[in-house]
Amino acid sequence: MDHTSTVSPRALELARTLVRIDTVSARSNLELIHFVRDELARLGVASRLSYNADKTKANLFATLGEGKPAGIILSGHTDTVPWDGQDWSYDPLSATVRDGRLYGRGSADMKSFIAVALAHAGEFLGGAAPFAVHLAFSYDEEVGCFGVRHLIADMREAGVAPLACIVGEPTGMVPAIAHKGVYRYRCCVRGKEAHSSLTPHSVNAIEMAARLVVKLREMAEGFERDEPRYEGFDVPFSTASVGQFHGGIADNVVPRDAQFRYEFRDLPTADVDAMQRQLVAHARALEPAMQAVAPEAGFRFETICEIPSFLGSASDGVTRLAQRLSGEGRTTEVAFGTEAGIFKRAGIPTVVCGPGSITQAHQPDEYVTLEQLARCEAFMRGLASAREIG
Repeated sequence: MDHTSTVSPRALELARTLVRIDTVSARSNLELIHFVRDELARLGVASRLSYNADKTKANLFATLGEGKPAGIILSGHTDTVPWDGQDWSYDPLSATVRDGRLYGRGSADMKSFIAVALAHAGEFLGGAAPFAVHLAFSYDEEVGCFGVRHLIADMREAGVAPLACIVGEPTGMVPAIAHKGVYRYRCCVRGKEAHSSLTPHSVNAIEMAARLVVKLREMAEGFERDEPRYEGFDVPFSTASVGQFHGGIADNVVPRDAQFRYEFRDLPTADVDAMQRQLVAHARALEPAMQAVAPEAGFRFETICEIPSFLGSASDGVTRLAQRLSGEGRTTEVAFGTEAGIFKRAGIPTVVCGPGSITQAHQPDEYVTLEQLARCEAFMRGLASAREIG
């Protein structure tokens, strides 16, 4: 497929508008959602909003082509990661365009995809494609893919049964058919405090937590040593790591409490539930000795987020469609998590394909090239005139 090298003024302006709206996950995304809703309303398209518990955030779902058979979802998340402490050359909300790049938080991950899809809403309405196009824009992807679960449930309640889904995360417009899962947990350890001169009368929460951290390290080394490789990933085996550790109040007080946070990034072929069970079993084996000193001592586990791995197929119709629209004969695998696994588990064939590079996402001076936006526009124009999926 021939790609134009020039992004349309409409798509670029929409991308700049969305980047200028602060949608860091800790804050509301309603300004952006209401902007998209109003843009679609000008085309006569109604949007369905589903909210979080306190109604400070919302998903948006809209169908372009009512009356056509249920078709393809174009999926994007509206939230971004923060930029605190990062060394930016530009205001992260400035949406600066310079040297063929659009700079700003969310420019690559993934407001540009949302903007390009919105810019072509009119073409989806009047296009020759025999299927509808659904826009599905979620909240809180960056902190655990929480919003999309409500979006899918709301979509089902509305009786929408899509044929396929394209998640527009930054893949350089190369269709991605697999990614690892991301599962994060918090382990809280309760021990028994004492003066540090009386350690036999105590249960040191930090030391007990450290035993589990060592177990996690041993598990990670086992994945690297023994797990069957899944070639195509930068790291072709599952991983485990500890990201945060807290505990203790003074050098001469045996700590009563400690906690740490850890994650598994599992291959699509791995069993993350078995990984977590293995760690919990190790903790339970430590508890009898702890409770002999302090009956209340022990371990408690909390789930922070569960982002399932994704495994599509090069033979899926939506993958072949994405290849045709992007002009790419190849597919790829990506290391980062997306909402694709959640759509796939909902029974919707899915592929990941969008503009930009993940190497720019979450970084100072995050950017997407205008060439990538132009490629994404060519993709959307092709989708509006596609005759079939597959």
